[in-house]
Amino acid sequence: MPAKGSTLLRRGIAVAAALPLLTLAACGYGSDKDEDTSKVAAEGKKLSADTVRIGYFPNLTHATALVGDQEGLLQKELGGTKASYSQFNAGPSEIEALNSGSIDIGWIGPSPAINGYSTTDGKGLRIIGGSASGGVKLVVNPDKIKSTKDIKGKKIATPQLGNTQDVAFLNWIAEQGWKVNAESGKGDVSVVRTDNKITPDAYKSGSIDGAWVPEPTASKLVAEGAKVLLDEADLWPDKKFVITNIIVSQKFLKEHPDVVEAVLRGSVKTNKWINANPDEAKAAANTKLKELSGKELPAEVIDPAWKSIQFTDDPLASTLNTEAEHAVKAGLLEKPKLDGIYDLAPLNKVLAAEGASAVDDAGLGVK
Repeated sequence: MPAKGSTLLRRGIAVAAALPLLTLAACGYGSDKDEDTSKVAAEGKKLSADTVRIGYFPNLTHATALVGDQEGLLQKELGGTKASYSQFNAGPSEIEALNSGSIDIGWIGPSPAINGYSTTDGKGLRIIGGSASGGVKLVVNPDKIKSTKDIKGKKIATPQLGNTQDVAFLNWIAEQGWKVNAESGKGDVSVVRTDNKITPDAYKSGSIDGAWVPEPTASKLVAEGAKVLLDEADLWPDKKFVITNIIVSQKFLKEHPDVVEAVLRGSVKTNKWINANPDEAKAAANTKLKELSGKELPAEVIDPAWKSIQFTDDPLASTLNTEAEHAVKAGLLEKPKLDGIYDLAPLNKVLAAEGASAVDDAGLGVK
């Protein structure tokens, strides 16, 4: 079982204390956990559970959930079973909610999914589907940073210690031949763990020189004058890597397979609608973000952000394994045992019914 490394990932500490002049409300996308219990079950047959509790982040990389919630596409597939939604800003808090039974299913990034599986000895969750690829960029102050070599010696934000972007940035730093203490973030580059809500104001104040962040935070910084120095998609084969998965508690999957299948069917149909109607889907996601945060994203933020994200049902399992290797190499995780982290049988059943091709678990599925 992971020891030191998983403890670091579990902590996931943000360094808001290092930015005392900034407030948590500065550019909020919602609180750590905002529950929406206003959804009314659609007409239709109730499934094996009265309610399914679904968690997601109010980020564009979780747009499948944003749009599926806003447009009622998930609820439609659930019929008389009610969808209850909760929003999170950090992977560890969503994993904690899943493990405690506060939510049943969640949209989440790969690093917290890996850690959540590892720290429960493979008994807590399963990844049951994909949702999105891409949507992560290294954006910098163009007055201070002209090329990648100028990153050395600068202060670059990531959302949280051990989160998906933090792991990716630490791996990229190592590939440049630079050294950084993964826990403290100190070294040839200063890695400043900063909540996405705070990052735009941190950039404006000069507290950071750039950030390796997901959308829409990256495009928010660009709107403040930052420049995109690197798109993480360019570092991956076929420019595809998992940024958002769908997870479920193993207990809920065992007890309510029909509900899980209905959520997956809703997710597949939502992704299909998003890809067929990008402008309408973008507007729906923005409407939901406004409901959750109090304000919508301006066009100069949401338009470039939306274009950088690919919505896919494929969990891109081989890239999750690579991301786990990056976390191990960075010293954030002891080599995890990921056998059984995927159960894609329900998703492949849904895809077959939709006339779509099956997706692969890269040898990490349940036996």
